[in-house]
Amino acid sequence: MYQAKYILYFGGFKLSETIVVQWLIMIFLILLSLYLTRDLKEVPTTKRQVLVEMAVDGLRNLVTDTMGKKFVENAPWIIAYIGSIFMFFATSNLIGLLGLRSPTTDLDTTVAWAGITVFMIYFMGVKFQGGKYFKSLLEPTPIMAPLNIIGEIARPISLSFRPFGNILGGAIIMSLLYKLLGFVSTLIPNVKIPFGQLLIPVPLHMYFDLFAGTLQAFIFIMLTMVFVGSTAEE
Repeated sequence: MYQAKYILYFGGFKLSETIVVQWLIMIFLILLSLYLTRDLKEVPTTKRQVLVEMAVDGLRNLVTDTMGKKFVENAPWIIAYIGSIFMFFATSNLIGLLGLRSPTTDLDTTVAWAGITVFMIYFMGVKFQGGKYFKSLLEPTPIMAPLNIIGEIARPISLSFRPFGNILGGAIIMSLLYKLLGFVSTLIPNVKIPFGQLLIPVPLHMYFDLFAGTLQAFIFIMLTMVFVGSTAEE
């Protein structure tokens, strides 16, 4: 039901629906960023700038409290990365409200995001601790090394499958619901429920797309901050 669909062809190249939707999301976020950051003043004079500064300050405080002041001082770019991945992740989950397939329902997408997080874990671990970072695989005793290695392998798997499973599950449930409503309408074509097309699907869309989508994006960035931020601990 949710296999990749190729919708654009350029010679021998094929672009799947996931890639096309991701590019649409990136274009939207770039245009939104340009709009929100234009004509900024040292002293805010518009509600738009006030809201943007409040959001940035809140994000900076969240990242600093979660990852530690030491990490943020040595890698201030992490604030922009966490904000970007949250916006991209949340928008990808919410795109289903527009009738488009969420990129998060494609395992390749979540594996790529998890891969970035895992790369950052080891890169920053070596940056902060050098070769000593890998000694943690031998703690508390060398005999625990196999279990520690399994834990390291499980980390990207968990990061990948948690959002993929939750968003895909919601998309499948909504697809089955619409099929059921279509089937019921053929059985009782003359019976119409006032606003029935809104009363039934909308609350479920609010949960699966809006609430669950935003929640999964928040969980992903929190796990990323916890895993990556722990590398600064001696």
